[in-house]
Amino acid sequence: MDGDPGHATNPQHLLGLRRVPFLLLAFSDRRELQLLHFWLFLAISLAALLANGLILSAVACDHHLHTPRYFFLLNLSLTDLGCICTTVPKAMHDSLWDTTTISYKGCAAQVFLLFFFISTEFSLLTIMCYDRYVAICKPLHYGTLLGSRACAHMAAAAWATGFLNALLHTVNTFSLPLCQGNALDQFFCEIPHILKLSCSHSYIRELGLLLFSISLVVGCFIFIVFSYVQIFRAVLRIPSQQGRHKAFSTCLPHLAVVSLFISTGPFAYLKPPSISSPSLDLVVSVLYSVVPPSLNPLIYSLRNRELKDLNETASAINFV
Repeated sequence: MDGDPGHATNPQHLLGLRRVPFLLLAFSDRRELQLLHFWLFLAISLAALLANGLILSAVACDHHLHTPRYFFLLNLSLTDLGCICTTVPKAMHDSLWDTTTISYKGCAAQVFLLFFFISTEFSLLTIMCYDRYVAICKPLHYGTLLGSRACAHMAAAAWATGFLNALLHTVNTFSLPLCQGNALDQFFCEIPHILKLSCSHSYIRELGLLLFSISLVVGCFIFIVFSYVQIFRAVLRIPSQQGRHKAFSTCLPHLAVVSLFISTGPFAYLKPPSISSPSLDLVVSVLYSVVPPSLNPLIYSLRNRELKDLNETASAINFV
């Protein structure tokens, strides 16, 4: 018989061939802390679902909000909901029932969906920056450059780019043989932790894909920085203080969301192995996968007069 018989019965080799379940990182071994994590994630997920749901319903139902700015905000809320629903329900289930296993297909689905929604979200944030740039620097061309057809095409391009990016990374990651066990030092399936389980040198191709994706993120970030330099130059030329304040107020929510996203997401994939630890990885992952989707609707609602007025009206109606 051809081949090495010993290699065929090697447990490490068989682990790469059998699609075994993965073991996720438990938040704590103490039952009290597990229940605390469950209730904390439940509160975060309900807040995120409620806030993003209100934005979706407000933009969809109020014709005054049928503008490019709020059309992209609606898409951003969809990605936020997707991020929350990808990781938090499984973490809640594991904390409540004291389990840590996730099936091979479930892990692949988590990797795909999280990468899909995060990639799409960053593309949308870049497009929303372009929206602010055109609105402030080229207001006379706003209707032409950001018509309904153009907005639909840009949103579709963001979703398609996210889908293709997620598909490439998921297929490539889960085609790698696993030789280092099946335990992930993370509360959800994340590409860097799966790569740690792969055989020596077999993850180089995925690292190349990650570097390509990171280069796209850097390109988008440079575009955002350049756009805001032009925006601030244009705003400072506005003669009235009220006009400058109004222009700045339309940019602050986007700047806050971009800063939160940039300061957390890339760090999870770029931090050097020398500073990596289960506790640090856990904190960083929560900061980029759970916190932004929960805070984004709050940031936009507090800084946008239209949404604030709508929320106040809804509150008054409910009170009556």
